[in-house]
Amino acid sequence: KKKNIMKNTIIALSILAALAFTQCTNNAPAADTDATAAPTEETLTQRGEYLVGILGCHDCHSPKKMGPQGPELIPELMLSGYPADRPFGKVNKEALAEGWALFNGDLTAGVGPWGATFAANITSDASGIGEWSLEQFTRALTQGKAKGMEDGRPLLPPMPWFNYTNMKPEDIEAIYTYLQSTKPVRNVVPAPIGPEAL
Repeated sequence: KKKNIMKNTIIALSILAALAFTQCTNNAPAADTDATAAPTEETLTQRGEYLVGILGCHDCHSPKKMGPQGPELIPELMLSGYPADRPFGKVNKEALAEGWALFNGDLTAGVGPWGATFAANITSDASGIGEWSLEQFTRALTQGKAKGMEDGRPLLPPMPWFNYTNMKPEDIEAIYTYLQSTKPVRNVVPAPIGPEAL
């Protein structure tokens, strides 16, 4: 009799365990399809805005005004590059001769052995990158090609494109998507000036 009770108890426990397992698997949440689904434009834009912020793109590409704590972004000119109507001041050639590289007050222009360069307009305007394809943007960022053209001149300092050569395609797409969503600012940035013309 004890053997039968023991046997029946084991069978009952096995059935309960099987039922519990079945119930758990039936009530399990569906697999997270978001992990494999393509990100939405909103998600890409938010990620791109975050990346633009932490990568320091505003440091050079956004004009600034001087405030009590130093340079402050000018919201309506964000990411529009060196203002075309701003006069380019006199360059300290003595400092350059001693090996210095120099920036203007808001970091939108740089001067060094390469000459003078002006931060590009990277807003969604046609004078910025508004008409660029993702392929062009990727080429500019990872290969240092001006305007993202295969035969474009090399991007000049201080643009640190070589830091981005191994950037993940999804991060590049996110930055591109965000920049394409920005307020267009019409600003045709001056062409670089060669060292002989400084």
